[in-house]
Amino acid sequence: MGLDSAPVRTSAFWDGLYASRSDGWELGHPAPPLAAWLSAGGAFSAPDSGEPARVAVPGCGRGHDARLLARQGYRVSGFDFAEVAIAEARALAQAEGLTVSFEQRDILTLEGDHRGSFDGVWEYTCFCAIDPARREEYVRLVHAILKPGGRLLGCFYPLREGTDGPPFPVSVAEIEVVLSPWFGIVEAGPPADSAERRRGLEWLVLARRL
Repeated sequence: MGLDSAPVRTSAFWDGLYASRSDGWELGHPAPPLAAWLSAGGAFSAPDSGEPARVAVPGCGRGHDARLLARQGYRVSGFDFAEVAIAEARALAQAEGLTVSFEQRDILTLEGDHRGSFDGVWEYTCFCAIDPARREEYVRLVHAILKPGGRLLGCFYPLREGTDGPPFPVSVAEIEVVLSPWFGIVEAGPPADSAERRRGLEWLVLARRL
């Protein structure tokens, strides 16, 4: 979409896309990079608590990834700007008999209620959906809602040139720069699996909160 960044700051913009099914990012199933990471033994941990790790999914959409994480035993909270998406996410989780907390929120306001609440964050297609001028603010927010030593698993997309969006383009260099004040990168590289139309356009990063 050759759009400027202003509309993406409003929930009405996203509600409209969901309601009209103009949601080209929707896969209809969990993200292959996350599924592959979990299948390979990737895990979020909750140090010394004895309880399953708490994982946040900002920009969760219809909650496919949140439900996958819940099936893995995590305590999951999904957040999305779009009321339509949250309503569908709740219905899908209920149909599967899964306990997932879904909140309709501007994700950049989460710190007040969720500071230091999570052991892990799964980021996918949120970084590329928000106004690019607010990416540093978003990374600071992710840092704030994680516990000390918490992990960010992020699959950044799309790796391409240009400025149009959403999805707004990303680059490996930008990812490293925006993360570096707040996170130490543990691993980074192409994901083990991607949706066919996203192959070669994704960069998976596992990072530890500093």
